[in-house]
Order: sequence, then C-alpha cells, then structure tokens
Amino acid sequence: MEYVNLGRTGLKVSRLCLGCMTYGSKKWRPWVLEEDEARPFFQRAIEAGINFFDTADAYSIGVSETIVGRSLREFTRRDDVVIATKVFFPMGPGPNDGGLSRKHIVKAVEASLRRLATDYIDLYQIHRLDPPTPIE
Repeated sequence: MEYVNLGRTGLKVSRLCLGCMTYGSKKWRPWVLEEDEARPFFQRAIEAGINFFDTADAYSIGVSETIVGRSLREFTRRDDVVIATKVFFPMGPGPNDGGLSRKHIVKAVEASLRRLATDYIDLYQIHRLDPPTPIE
C-alpha cells in the first residue's frame, strides 16, 4: 500500500480510504450491510494495508460509527489507523440536534467518540455547510 500525506497535516494515510456509509443498519437504507456482512471488508482492508477509514454520525444514524469502532478493534490497533467522521445532519428531533452550532458539534463529537469507542478522532469534518451558522 502506498501512503501519502493528508494535506499539510503531517498525517500519513493510505492512498485508498475505506468509506463506511454502506455499513450500518438496513432500517436506515435497504442497501446497507449489517455488521456481520461488513466485517470481512474491514478485515480485507486492514490486510491490504488500508489505514484510513471514513464514516459519519448520520450514516445509519450512528450505527456505521459503532461498526467501524468494533471492526477496527477486532482487526487492528487504534494507533495504526486513521479514523475520519463527520458532523452536520440532524441526529434527533430537537432544534439543536443538527447543524454546525458549537452546541451541536460538542454533543456530536462526544457521541461519535462513544460510538467509535475511542479517545480521539483523527479527522473531524463538516459534512455540509450550515448557512444559518456563521463560519467564525
């Protein structure tokens, strides 16, 4: 596997990243692979040298992050992988359960950390712009 710099961060990631939107719960989308179906993809990715895994809190309403966390713990060490996840989409019915307000981001990152069962996220991304929330 070839490893490259992630922008100017100094972080080395595999040229290939395993996107994890398709892993989660069929209740969310019928084409999603449940955990048992997803596990072989993680195993093969790790065997191939992939160290970069991308998910989002909104994928299967958090189930994707749970599967990513469990699968990576099963097949590798946390220090050997780069986990990326995203924030924006509503995760509940309340007025502060989505978007890019400080309140929602703090709540979302804490929930993602719990679902991923990790102490840190390597790359935390904005999934969409949020026009009502000033960029500052």
